[in-house]
Amino acid sequence: MIKGFKDFLLRGNIVDLAVAVVIGTAFAKVVSVVISNIINPLLAAIVSGSSLGFGPTLRKGNAKTFMDFGGIINELIVFTLTAAVVYFIVVVPMNRIMSLRKQGVEPEPAAPSEDVILLQEIRDLLRNQSLEGRRDLPPLPQA
Repeated sequence: MIKGFKDFLLRGNIVDLAVAVVIGTAFAKVVSVVISNIINPLLAAIVSGSSLGFGPTLRKGNAKTFMDFGGIINELIVFTLTAAVVYFIVVVPMNRIMSLRKQGVEPEPAAPSEDVILLQEIRDLLRNQSLEGRRDLPPLPQA
């Protein structure tokens, strides 16, 4: 049971996933700070000077009825940038390493099917029977 758990933890996919989560979480914080300090002020300056952000208020004077479209845009930008960085920093190099590793290993030749093996055995038996009476012919090469 412990060996199975160890194999599970040491598989490449688990390590890749852990690295992606750590890098993604750390980078999401950085992107979030950049968005809140640069993008949000730009959106507020372009759309309106409202202290609440970008979006309508359903009932005037009640801040709880504010629909924050700026927050949605913010999270979409954070998600897109985080996904792009994780892809280009983790996935692309890992795929490159795996492709280089695969190039060095030659694939094993496919084993012949049972039909081919059977036909080869029949061929060899027929040749051997026809050669029993003839000693002047060279022996058959073994496959």
